[in-house]
This record gives sequence, structure tokens and C-alpha cells, in this order.
Amino acid sequence: MKQVVIGLIGTQLDSGFNENRWERWRPTVSLFQHDELLWDRLELLAEPNFQKLTDIIIADVAQVSPETESRLHPVSFAKDPWNLESVYGALYDWARAYPFDLENEEYYIHITTGTHIAQISLFLLSESRAIPAKLIQTAPPSSSTARHRSRPGYSIIDLDLSQYDQLATRFEREQVEATEFLKSGIATRNKDFNRLIDRIEQVALASQAPILLTGPTGAGKSQLARRIYELRSQRGGLAGKFVEVNCATLTGDTAASALFGHTRGSFTGAQKDRPGLLREADGGLLFLDEIGELGTDEQAMLLRALEDRTFLPVGSDKAVRSNFQLIAGTNRDLRKEIATGKFREDLLARIHLWTFSLPALSKRREDISPNLEYELERHHRTTGRKATLNKEARTAFLKFAESPDTPWLGNFRDLNAAVTRMATLAPRGRIRVEEVEEEIMRLRESWQRPGTSAAAETVDLSEILDPATLAEIDPFDLAQLSYVIAVCQRSRTLSEAGREIFSVSRSKRTMANDADRLKKYLARFNLHFEALKN
Repeated sequence: MKQVVIGLIGTQLDSGFNENRWERWRPTVSLFQHDELLWDRLELLAEPNFQKLTDIIIADVAQVSPETESRLHPVSFAKDPWNLESVYGALYDWARAYPFDLENEEYYIHITTGTHIAQISLFLLSESRAIPAKLIQTAPPSSSTARHRSRPGYSIIDLDLSQYDQLATRFEREQVEATEFLKSGIATRNKDFNRLIDRIEQVALASQAPILLTGPTGAGKSQLARRIYELRSQRGGLAGKFVEVNCATLTGDTAASALFGHTRGSFTGAQKDRPGLLREADGGLLFLDEIGELGTDEQAMLLRALEDRTFLPVGSDKAVRSNFQLIAGTNRDLRKEIATGKFREDLLARIHLWTFSLPALSKRREDISPNLEYELERHHRTTGRKATLNKEARTAFLKFAESPDTPWLGNFRDLNAAVTRMATLAPRGRIRVEEVEEEIMRLRESWQRPGTSAAAETVDLSEILDPATLAEIDPFDLAQLSYVIAVCQRSRTLSEAGREIFSVSRSKRTMANDADRLKKYLARFNLHFEALKN
């Protein structure tokens, strides 16, 4: 096959009009000074105003390699050779018009000459196969003295990345490491949660847009936000600080001052300037937990800060700038808050581009075991005291923790507190069945509410049944149906839900078919377990 090289004239490196030009390294001419590189044709791209230099280069190539045919292609980069749009557009147009003959010719792109913008454009055109060519890069001799001067060098690069198994393996390994980092190294088993973390990892490293983390209190929003910040700092070039605030603690006149700062004398007690949390997070990440608790005035100021990176401190008429990245957390349905006028619709539209819902611990029961190990290790790191569960104690705790009727109302905060208490009370750091049984009683008591039981769960039936159907159901049946649906939605299987709902009556029957019994009950209302789960 014929060997064809495509290159831009180097207005600086290729220059030279006198005889002493042969004493200098000129990249384009050096392509033809290697005995093992036999070029059939040179496609030389040059701007029209460098005609004199182009003529000399072509003449010198003919002198070094008489068998090479040189073709000149005038290419205009408009007025600015450093403008990516115009340079890439001109080279792309040239490539579209060039008659590539892949059956008979093999192509190489010389990327040593031209501005950095031109080199980047040629790289992108090769990578996208708009120019179906390998890259060739030349280098000057390693020694500068004429006596000891070595031959100029070159290297050939094929951008078919599918050939680079080691690169693919490395990228895959780094992605796994990133997701494990976001999970704090916990080997979680819940498929939906692992899929969620995969998506968060992609977004955290590829986007600077706000992220909204939803989920119940104690689901791990704050810890995940900090891990996202640490990941971005390590791999995304984030240089600023991690600033965290629970918006529920910002009340009254102090809310705007805490977030946006104030000037001295702006209100009673303002004895000096205060920069505010947004300015403190400049160049870093701001985590606003429970953002639904912010007042509407503060929401409006935050919206402006997100849109144009400026805001007015309290009492000031001079805007200040802060380039921060935002992660917001909430345990509320902000859509409902909009309907009641408590949350701005335009702010939600700005922060919900990337929304991730963290599941409750009761939805991730298969992850309780690895999280138990994590909490024991965290207790060791925090206190310096190591604690372990003996075999019987571990079995007893996991039987309780993974049971479908254990609500875990406080989610991971409850699990952390349980481990802390058991580890503290364990004699010589060995948690026994006695500590586990005591902790189970303590947890059950903490989940009791006045006038209710721990299992008193309900759902909003208006989101499941149409108004006409609801109107035909007695209030007594509505209360029962609401509880049954709540159990179905948090249970993994129909059988599991049936066992919990009929746990008392099933013990009085010789044959138990809880799944069939529950299925028939749901059918009375034209409901199906699978549909409720989805």
C-alpha cells in the first residue's frame, strides 16, 4: 500500500531561507530523513500567506526524497489560528473533501507542526476517524552539537483505543475504585443502590451542575456529599473547602446572614463584616442539607447565586462573587412544597438536573451485614477501642436487623447508635448475645410513638387509587389498605409481605398460604403486588 503523510507547515519550526537551514531541525523535512520511512506522497496543508516558505519546504523534500510526490493544499483559518471553532472547521471541511482511498493507501497525520489548536484539531479528527489515519510525531536530535548530533526521532500512535487492553483495564479499575470510595469501602449487595452509586460517580467527575440528594433522615446524604467532595478534590481538580450546613438550623434574620454574609452595622448586633458560607465555599463544594427548610427570600438569593455566581450580602449594595458547586439534600417531596408555596419552582428546576434518591435502610436489608462491619471499624477508628461480635451475637443481631418487621426508622443513624452502644457495653470488647438482646429492646422502645405501634405505617392512597375508587371504600377499609400497601412496598416478595401481615393468624392455621391470601386481598381493589413495588 502507498504511504501518505498529511501535515501542516510549521511557520516557526519549518522556517529557514538560507543555506544554514540544513543545520537546523525542521520537523516536516525530517520526516523524509529516515531510511525506514518511505513516503509515496506528502499532503502539505498551509495558509496562503506562507507561499514562499511552502515552496522552499517542497523543494527541500524533493531534494531529500525525490520519489515522494508533494501536494499543496491551501487552508485558511480565517483571522485567528488560535480559534478552535474556525481551525477545526477548516480542517474538517478539508477532510470531508479529500478522496481517501483506504484500500490502496495508508495515511499518517504529522502532529508536530502547527499551533496547539491545530494539533488538537488534527488529533480529534483522527480519533473520530474523520481523517482515517495514524498519528506520527517527530522529535529533534538528542544532542545539539554538530559533532555528536544523533538522528532525529519519531513515534507513531494508533488511536484505536480498543487495542489498548491495559488502558481499558486501568479505566475500569479506576471506576471501581471511585464507586467503592463513594460507598466508604462497604461491599454493598443491593443492586439498585450499587447502580445508583455508579451513576453518582459518573456525574460527580463529569459535571459541575448542582446535585440533589433525596431520601429519609439518616439515609446517608451528608456522608455521601462529603465523599463526593473528596472524590472531586482528588480527581476533578476541586481546590476549595467543603462547607456543610443544615438549613433547619438557619432561622429568622440570621439565615440570610449565615449564608450570604453581612456588612458591619447592617442590623443590630452586626459589629463586623461576615463573609458567609457561600463565599467560604468559593472554589469548593457547598452542601445544603434539608434545603426545603430555607425561607423563600433565601431561596431567591440562592437562585441568583447559582445562576450568575453573584449575591448581595445583607446590608450591602455591592455584589460579591463565589464560584462554588452545590449539593442539596432533602427528606421532603419538594414538588409538594411548591404546591403549598413553601419552595420556589424555579429553584427546584435549577437544582434537580441530577437528582438521586437514597433508599432507606429498610429497603436495603441485604446491606445491613456489611454496614455492621463498617460501623464496628468506624467505632474502632473513633474511640481507639476495638469491638467484635461473637458468632451467636452476630446471628442474633442480623436475624433481628434483617427481619421485614424491623422498621429502622432512623436508618443508618439507628444502626450507628446501636453499634456504638453495644461496643461500649461489651466486656473486653466482645459483644455477646446479652448486649444484642438489650440493644434490640432499646431499639424497639425508641421506635414506639405515643398511641401507635412500630408497625403503624401508611401510604397516601390518592397516589395509587383514582378518586372514584377511593370514594367507594369505607374509611375502615382505607386505613387497613394503606397499611397493607406500605408493607408490600418495603417487602422484597409477596410471601415476605404476607408473613408479616398475617404473622399472628398464621400461627393458628395448620396450613399457611400467606402469599395467596394477600394476593386475593389486593385483588379486591384491583391491585397487584408487582405494580405496587414499581
